[in-house]
Amino acid sequence: MTNVSVVIPIKNEADNIRPLIDRIVAALEPLTSFEVIVVNDGSTDHSSEVVENAALSYNNLSLLQHASSAGQSAAVHSGVLAAKAPFIATLDGDGQNPPEDLPKLLMPLLEKSAGPELGLVAGQRVGRQDRFSKKIASKLANGLRGFLLQDGTRDTGCGLKAFRREAFLQLPYFNHMHRYLPALFKAYGWDVAHVDVSHAARVAGRSNYSNLQRGLVGAVDLLGVIWLIRRAKRAQIVKK
Repeated sequence: MTNVSVVIPIKNEADNIRPLIDRIVAALEPLTSFEVIVVNDGSTDHSSEVVENAALSYNNLSLLQHASSAGQSAAVHSGVLAAKAPFIATLDGDGQNPPEDLPKLLMPLLEKSAGPELGLVAGQRVGRQDRFSKKIASKLANGLRGFLLQDGTRDTGCGLKAFRREAFLQLPYFNHMHRYLPALFKAYGWDVAHVDVSHAARVAGRSNYSNLQRGLVGAVDLLGVIWLIRRAKRAQIVKK
């Protein structure tokens, strides 16, 4: 039985994805049974070929491909739908989320004492290795989001997360939802835990987002998430 599915959304990360896969395998092999699902979101480089070559070495590695770029949330959603395990771990494909932190995120869900209402363990980056402008923009955005949503999360943009597959699939799907998972999990009645994680500088390639793009899209998304949360309702099934 596969306990964990690691979902990695990528777009043009040919130089980063193979080292990341190798490190994920090394980090999780001592911990539990797992699979790795790489979702190629419309890359125009040779990312697919790199993953396919890696799959010759790892029989628990698979590749999903979007016909065209649909965004990070769509890639995560596709990966979760394809996952075989009850628990999902996500991290960005650029190598800035060290996979050595995955056990810290997964253990609260995997250990026998884990409460059934714990739906999400969210990573929060410490010592971010980003440009000063990006760190300031992120801090401002996180401050505004935290004030309005009261989600108790200081860094919702961290790609390192672990959650119950069934809980994630109960959430409303929309573009950019990956940035609001703590608030959404809470709104739908799940407990959320936080773990400090490390952060690395990007070694190769470039970010698919600009500060302006994040800001403009984020403002619209935030209003939509506030609307969703106010109308969220999780039905409880009575077992006889």
